[in-house]
Amino acid sequence: MTVRSSIRFLRRGEVVSLDVVPPMQTVLDYLRLDEKSRGTKEGCNEGDCGACTVALGSLRDGRIVYEPVNACILMVAQLDGKELVTVDDLSPDGVLHPVQQAMVDIHGSQCGFCTPGFVMSLFTLYHAGAAPTRQQIADHIAGNLCRCTGYRPIIDAAMKACDGRPADRWAAGAAGAARILSSMHDGADVFVGTPESFVARPVSPDALSRLAAEHPDATIVSGATDVGLWITKQLRVLPKIILTGGVSTLHDVTEMPDRVSIGAAATYAEAAEAMGRIDADVREVLRRLGSTHVRASGTIGGNIANGSPIGDTPPMLIALEATLQLRHGDATRRIPLETFFIAYGKQDRAPGELVWQIDVPKLRAGEHFRAYKISKRFDQDISAVMSAFRVTVDDRRIAAARIAFGGMAAIPKRATRAEAALSGMSLDDEASWNDAIAALAQDFQPIADMRASAAYRMEVAQGLLRKALIEISGTADATRVVGARKAVA
Repeated sequence: MTVRSSIRFLRRGEVVSLDVVPPMQTVLDYLRLDEKSRGTKEGCNEGDCGACTVALGSLRDGRIVYEPVNACILMVAQLDGKELVTVDDLSPDGVLHPVQQAMVDIHGSQCGFCTPGFVMSLFTLYHAGAAPTRQQIADHIAGNLCRCTGYRPIIDAAMKACDGRPADRWAAGAAGAARILSSMHDGADVFVGTPESFVARPVSPDALSRLAAEHPDATIVSGATDVGLWITKQLRVLPKIILTGGVSTLHDVTEMPDRVSIGAAATYAEAAEAMGRIDADVREVLRRLGSTHVRASGTIGGNIANGSPIGDTPPMLIALEATLQLRHGDATRRIPLETFFIAYGKQDRAPGELVWQIDVPKLRAGEHFRAYKISKRFDQDISAVMSAFRVTVDDRRIAAARIAFGGMAAIPKRATRAEAALSGMSLDDEASWNDAIAALAQDFQPIADMRASAAYRMEVAQGLLRKALIEISGTADATRVVGARKAVA
């Protein structure tokens, strides 16, 4: 296998090749400090405000797809094989891009600090290939925060500019840019640096697994939506970084009659359609998970491997009885996902072993699923409590239940006592549910922190179990203010 000692990406129609890349260098620092392109702003520096939004173009099925990403937590090495577009590129001749002109015409900018990020998010929407609805626009810019203009004129600007018929330089040059990106995919594994300090982006599965086994002290990075904060906020020193995103097979999302199989490097955006067909609540949680920017970079595999007790996907996957494939060198093993989480910060994963694949069973006849995310802010916020329920019903009685919570313990965890108490209960006898609801206090002793008190978490968890049972029983028409369940296609 050929090894390349440089990072290559497309920038302003030219291929940029970097043979010196500090492992922890972010795209924002590269743009502002090395390239001196300072239209892209630093705001929160943690992927939350969107001021640093840039567009990343990826070659998919022969065409370039542009997605918004947070430059502040994206590493330069993740640009390999991509096209990078920033706000500085949109009007080199002084003629505003259509999304910029719409922002001017409809007064979508005041102080202007957030405007470059909004413009770049709208640039990706401009190239999405279809005219969006107002709700789709609101979802798309949920990762861009504005504190002085208000979102109405920005959404109006998007409605005006993003009509599904892009007519800018990128649309005109799409075929040529696609050819360049295709030629850059040379099948070479990337290794920049020395054995003591490097950033690597293998493209073959064997090379990735072998490198991780040889460097068990390396930091494994999929989307960097969390590791990026280790760099910008915790100021950690990460001398060895191995990226998983270069292995194309790890992006595979395969839908089978009985399950969905997800490669560990598949982003939320790549997995959302197939996962959303499992149940409407899975689709709704993924819609609210982070922002468009985060979902374009972050991965379900990374969310699992990170082992956070408040990750949004593990409770849903545990309730659905997902299994995990891990790989170390040439050896692989499978485990139930729920056994992967051992204690806070500790997972059933040996040094150098990689999360490789997640298999998620689909719902069978008689099975009902519900999932609820409770957070202080509706969009793009960390969960205080994340809950998931899978209930098997036979003739209006509960035959079995799997219940999992995040934010209630040091790990994502099942409520086994509540599950046992539900067995045999009637959906038509609400009073009989009380023992199971009370049993949650035996399953969990939640902590208090800045997101929620222990008492609040317990009260919410018990209320969510009751809500799930009410919905499954069909005894109430309206149980949600937002996120109403809709039929799964």
